[in-house]
Order: sequence, then structure tokens, then C-alpha cells
Amino acid sequence: MTPEVSVVVPTFRRPALVVEAVKSALSQADEGVRVEVLVLDDSPEGSAREPVLALGDACVRYVKRDVPTGGNPATVRNEGWPLTRGRYLHFLDDDDRAAPGAYRALMHALDTHPDRGVAFGRVAPFGDDAEVLARQTAYFEDAARRARVAQRLGSRRWMVANMLFRPTVLVNSACLIRRELLPRVGGYDTRLPLVEDVDFYLRAIRRAGAVFLDRVVLEYRTGAPSLMHNERDASKAVSAYRLIHERYRREWGAAEHTALKLATRTVLRWL
Repeated sequence: MTPEVSVVVPTFRRPALVVEAVKSALSQADEGVRVEVLVLDDSPEGSAREPVLALGDACVRYVKRDVPTGGNPATVRNEGWPLTRGRYLHFLDDDDRAAPGAYRALMHALDTHPDRGVAFGRVAPFGDDAEVLARQTAYFEDAARRARVAQRLGSRRWMVANMLFRPTVLVNSACLIRRELLPRVGGYDTRLPLVEDVDFYLRAIRRAGAVFLDRVVLEYRTGAPSLMHNERDASKAVSAYRLIHERYRREWGAAEHTALKLATRTVLRWL
């Protein structure tokens, strides 16, 4: 039987964590969702092979990539999704977990909004470092608040403005996307060293719109902070966002880009 949701999981030397991620995807069948999971191992030694195959589930396929990317999940995701069959795609990071019932809720959101291409929901962080956990919890609570506001305003451009000019309202693993949208979007941009998920879903939402679910769909593992918490990563993030903004101006026009920037400063900052 054809799966409804195809889950693409790139992994690199996280054998125990990737099993947790895969199990969280498989558990969505408890809500009657037909799921297939593709694990793409980007480690030279195939670190995830044994634990993933030990699951013994016919819905799980393991692939060891021939040439490791050296840390470019965008490349792995782009290779993975054409190997799947589901009408919806979930790109799940190997240290995250799909929340119980997430796929059913996200599928329902897209089924009832056939004009939208992406559905995403709230994120629940978890982890052992209390300080990091508190910071991430506050961040995602604010992200959910801003996503609610953007949805009430009723235009995909409000959601895009939040992603261009404010801290992003979503993360990669919190989204479900229609398969037919992938060729239109062009996949993940492999040039971006960071925030490639923000870029990918920004482009998808600008083209096809989004539905925000005010319920937890993702359990997000926190740990030692890395993204933009040191000078090297901050520099990479600045470079990545520069490319994102350049492309937006090229594809949608400098006038729209400027209008969204002004709206962020005058309207969204108060919401």
C-alpha cells in the first residue's frame, strides 16, 4: 500500500538518537497514518546500519551513501526524497522526534487547505541543560506566538516576513510539505552552510502558502549551543542570510523585499 507520509532522515554518527527519531515516525501509524522511513547514512563507516536494521520494520529503508558530504544535510535530503513515494514529505533530523499524532494533524491541515503547500506546528524542546532548555523554550513560545499572528493576518507574505527579517518561526523537523511542491521549490540549497531549512521553507511558503497548527508536532532535542553561538557560525549565518535575501529580491522583486522589511519594522514589531 502506498505510504501517505515519507520520512527522510539524514544521519551522521548518531546511531542511538536516529533510532529514537525513526521510532517516533513509525509510531504515527498508531493514528492510522501510513508511513515509510528512509534513513540516509552520511558517515563513512555506516554507523547507523546495525541499529536501524535491527528494528526489523519493513517500513524502514536504510541507505549508506557512497560519498559522505562532510556535513551537508541539504545534499542528503535532496538525494533522499526522490527515492520515496508518499504524497507528503517530512524531513526529520536525526536528533529530533515527531510528537505523537503529529502526522495525522499535519495531514488534516493540508487536506482541508488544498491551496497551501506546507503545514507546521509548535516545537517542544527537551534536554538536560536547564539553561539551554529554558532559552529554547522561550524562543519557541515566541515563535508560535508570531506564527499565530502571521496566520491571522491572512497572507503568506506575513509569514515570509517573519522568516526574512525576524528569528524564524519554524525549524526543519516541524514541517510537512506536499510532494508536488518539491520540484517547484528546487529542493534545499546546498550552498548554504547553515539555515538551509529556513531558506527551503521560506521559498516553499512564498510559492504555496502555509498552515500553522497551534499544537506540538515536534520534540526538539537541545544540547550544547552551536548555531550562531560562536564567531565562526555567526559568520556562516550572515553569509547564508545574505544569499537568501539576494535570491528573494531576484525572484520576487526588490519592491516586495523592501515592503516586507518596512512592514516588519512598523507592524510586526508590535505584534
